[in-house]
Amino acid sequence: MVKHNNVVPNGHFKKHWQNYVKTWFNQPARKARRRIARQKKAVRIFPRPTAGPLRPIVHGQTLKYNMKLRAGKGFTLEELKAAGISKKLAPTIGISVDHRRKNRSLEGLQANVQRLKT
Repeated sequence: MVKHNNVVPNGHFKKHWQNYVKTWFNQPARKARRRIARQKKAVRIFPRPTAGPLRPIVHGQTLKYNMKLRAGKGFTLEELKAAGISKKLAPTIGISVDHRRKNRSLEGLQANVQRLKT
């Protein structure tokens, strides 16, 4: 009989239910494997940043978000030119380029050029 205030066991298992059980015994090994993979990737793509390509700082659209700054899709051709980087070279050294973006303010242009130079 069941002791204490526990549920009466009535599990409806299939004959081979153990095959469906997912265990996590490989968790520490997987963690180590991911870490090693990250290090290998960092070595492989060396001159480029490991956290993905460098992106510009842009203002969000609409009245609600236009005071907030966020990461944009890519630098404009004008920003690249001002920083002295060719548009063909930029993606190879980890700088994202967006040829459709326009610079609508001098402050934004200067901020992103400074970001490229540092």
